Formats: sequence, structure tokens, C-alpha cells
Amino acid sequence: MFNRIATISTSGLLLALAAGWSATTSAQPEAAPPPLGAPEIREMFEALSNWGRWGENDQRGTLNLVTPAKRRQAAALVREGISVSLSQNLSTEQAVDNTRPMQLIMTAQPGSPVAMDEWRIFYHGLTYAHMDALCHARFEGKAYNGFAETDATESGCARSGIENLKDGVLSRGILIDVPRLKGVDYLAPGTPVLASDIEAWEREAGVRIESGDVVFIRTGRWGRRSATGPFSLQGGSPGVHVSALPLLRERDVAVLGTDVGLDVVPAGVEGVVIPTHTVAIASMGLLIIDNADLEELAATAARLNRWQFMLNVAPIPVAGATGSVVNAIATF
Repeated sequence: MFNRIATISTSGLLLALAAGWSATTSAQPEAAPPPLGAPEIREMFEALSNWGRWGENDQRGTLNLVTPAKRRQAAALVREGISVSLSQNLSTEQAVDNTRPMQLIMTAQPGSPVAMDEWRIFYHGLTYAHMDALCHARFEGKAYNGFAETDATESGCARSGIENLKDGVLSRGILIDVPRLKGVDYLAPGTPVLASDIEAWEREAGVRIESGDVVFIRTGRWGRRSATGPFSLQGGSPGVHVSALPLLRERDVAVLGTDVGLDVVPAGVEGVVIPTHTVAIASMGLLIIDNADLEELAATAARLNRWQFMLNVAPIPVAGATGSVVNAIATF
């Protein structure tokens, strides 16, 4: 089906793909995304693939792009010593946007000298900040690096489980504040974030995405919730359009995070339900963080006029798990 690709020249092929699948760099951020279907997604899947790039048994994907030099670069960004959490508290309250709330069960018996508890949580979805393992997404029977989807069983993922990422990520973080770019408080449901939006923000903020970076794209979801109350993302959500992925692959982004479930809803791609997730994880091996709370990060970055920072995050290394709740920390 899909061939392993040892290396891909980003200077030619991917730039051509970006031109064909996305708005041009001179286009306005309001440009409409291109019409895509399953054949175009299959073509994109093949062209953006990192299968075999770090070896045929690799289970870390784009975490390989975070080098010792990249970590030193990130550490040098700490000046003020201000740290910001990128996670909401894990609520046990049911709401329209938290239909399967976490259960916190106190387990210590009366009279015990300690308090204890256990957690039961469904973290995939549109509520809790979490990182996806590379076994989470599959396309036409294959997960990242060509591993079979049957590697995931009732016992967990035999390969590419979240434990392979337990060393965590410490790298340069960049915030792409799309509502600020467009002069609104938050993006309307169904608004796609395109490559042209990302490039326009780079010019606006004076930053450029580079290899090994952790990129967070803000839609304003949590700010809207604070202002208007809980709302569901199921029927319509702003998010990253799949046509933005060639740019992120060309720049060799290590981690892509959003304050929603990554994909714009509806995705506008016939025949593929969550195309951005599918291509990013299963083809590119790109680490994804969903549902991050980017409101305080955006406020701090605007106050300091600094859109880059040190970012560190580590998943809970549950062997064979398809992901983990995370609390990413940005430090200025």
C-alpha cells in the first residue's frame, strides 16, 4: 500500500504540495479551503509520510526532531521566569461539553491516616487536554510507520503506545493566535485555520516556525466558554484544516496543539471523518495535543509581546495506552 520513505526533499515536493492543497502565501487568511476528497487525502498521506525516516521500528515519530540543541535553544528563552499551565482542571461535573466526566473516587476507609483516591477518565474527545499516542490513528489498515492496525487489541497497543514518549518534550513553543490575527475574541464554529493564517501570523508576530518546534494554534474556544458558558463542539468547531499540514511538514514541527479537537468540524473532506488527525498522526508521526487551554498563554504572550517560550510536557507512561492526559507548561 504505502511505501516507507527514508527521506523526503522538503525544498521541492512539499512546497509544491502546499501550493496545490492550500492557499498561497499571498492569500488573505479568509481564503476558502480547497475542496478535497478521499483520493486527495490518500495522495497527501503518501507525500507527507515520515514512515522509515527514523528507522523501520521507530515509535516516537516527530519527537525525534527535538534534539539536545533544540532543548538548549528552548531553555535560553526563559527570561522572566513566568510559567503558565495549558490545561483546564479535570472536571468531574457533567456538561454539554463534558458528557463523560472524570470520576474521582475516594478509596480510603473512615479513620485512615491518609486520603486516597482513584481516577476513571475517558480523555480522548473534546474536553480534557491530552496527547495522542502514535497508535491512536490509522488509515486504510495502517498506523504510523506502516504498523498494522491489528497491533491495537483489548490488551493495548503492541507498538507506538504512549510509553514510548515518556521522556517528554522540552522544546521551543510558538503560539499562533488566530483570533488576535483576525481581530475577534474567538473563531466561529466551522472556521478552518489554513496555512495562509499561520504564515500571516508569523509575519504579524515576527516569529518563524522551525524544525523541532511545538506549535499551539489558538481558536479562543475556552475564552468563549468563559464568556458564554458550556457549548458542544460536536456539530461545529473551528480547527486546523488538513490543507495546512504540508506547511507544518515542510517546517518539521515536532508537536501540534490546539484548544479544540484539532480538526475543523465539519472537515469538508468527503469520505474521511477526521482528516487532519489521520494524516498528522498516521502519516507524519506528528505528536498531537488536543483541548489545551491557551487563554492565559495568549494573555501572557500579548503582555510580554513574546510569542515564543520554553514548552515542556510529559505524558503518563501507561504501557500500550493510546494517549495520556497532560499538563503542558509554557515558561517565559
